[in-house]
Amino acid sequence: MHRGEMPEGEPHLSPAPARSDSPPAHADIDGPYARYVLGLLFVVYIFNFLDRQLLAILLQPIKDDLKISDTALGFLTGFAFAVFYTFAGLPLARLADRWVRVSLIAISIAVWSLMTAACGFARGFTDLALARIGVGIGEAGATPPAHSLLSDYFPPEKRATVLSFYACGVPVGAGLGYWLGGWINDTFGWRWAFFIVGLPGVLLAWLVHRTIREPVRGMSERRPVSTRQYSMVEVWRFLTGLPTGRRVSLGAACIAFSGYGMAAWIPAFFVRIHHMTPGELGLWMSWITALGGIIGSLSGGVLADRWSRRFPQARAYICVASALLSIPCNAASVLLADPRLALLSFFPATICATLWFGPATSIVQDLAPPAMRAVASAVFIFILTIIGLGAGPQVVGILNDWIGTPDAIRSSLLWVTIATNLGAALFFGLMATSLVQDLEAKTHL
Repeated sequence: MHRGEMPEGEPHLSPAPARSDSPPAHADIDGPYARYVLGLLFVVYIFNFLDRQLLAILLQPIKDDLKISDTALGFLTGFAFAVFYTFAGLPLARLADRWVRVSLIAISIAVWSLMTAACGFARGFTDLALARIGVGIGEAGATPPAHSLLSDYFPPEKRATVLSFYACGVPVGAGLGYWLGGWINDTFGWRWAFFIVGLPGVLLAWLVHRTIREPVRGMSERRPVSTRQYSMVEVWRFLTGLPTGRRVSLGAACIAFSGYGMAAWIPAFFVRIHHMTPGELGLWMSWITALGGIIGSLSGGVLADRWSRRFPQARAYICVASALLSIPCNAASVLLADPRLALLSFFPATICATLWFGPATSIVQDLAPPAMRAVASAVFIFILTIIGLGAGPQVVGILNDWIGTPDAIRSSLLWVTIATNLGAALFFGLMATSLVQDLEAKTHL
């Protein structure tokens, strides 16, 4: 039997387009090579968020050099990225469900890396906006196909753990962005920060293309897979037509609303309320974000997978716990008078706020048949990003102006974290009531 062929008696699986002479065999499922793929895609996700986060730490030197207003900078950090990231993600994910996922990821890395480096050449707002849009479009082509690939390389019972490990790239990349961007700026200037951080991504794109093999879709589940191809509308209707699909998406959107709102405004909170300098705050935020995010994301995935062996709704209840536990921790961060105690409270807040990611994304991958997993992931990311990244920071800012007091930011962050996390807990709790039944739906497609 040749490598990559099915053993006799095993159900036939629909093939994906081949990209190498040595496609993965079933021996690769959850094996050393699968773990290599996971490790490399984890590095890809670190670069994804490192390049995304870099602009935030460089806003002030860019403002001083290019004479850009705060309104324009707000557009660059928010909608210039979020809108193009989410809308480009849908057609790119549809392409991933039809084409070679590894090639799409490699191309995406190259695009966003070159666009990050291009930010260093910006002469004004327009140049920077166009480069930032390019970063958003490039990054949109990475996560949905990565979720789909990892779901083929690892069995369903380990999916939450695997996707949680992959998700650790978010806090690691964000933490590196706080530290590395500030250090390069102080040493070489803000333009060099974009060059130094962006260009190595081209090498990473080559490594992905040359060393990751495209697996057979549905390989990890060892059961017949439909060869039918689904349109974007069909995938959207399928995911949002299931009660669990709607509830996991809305729950994730609510908890992301709080998370993005806190992430955008908590630095300003400590500067305004506790009078910390950006440099001092950056050192604290780098390790809090990276270490807290790793602990929370990994813990959520491991606990969900272990618990779900005995209790099918375990992943839903991990998401509920993430939302509810975030409330008192975030509240302590904005209410404590001592700045160090407030910052230390933000560490467990970061842990609690990231418990949900692996369980929720694994539920989306479990719900969707293999042939529509990349688009299902993109639909899920679209909903949580538009509501979370698009509206979260904006609403906090509006509340700051509406309240109008010197400590308005404290009240804004407090009420946003309470309201949206309670909403997330409600949707995730409802998800537990429909999860088992809806997991059967894909078998009828």
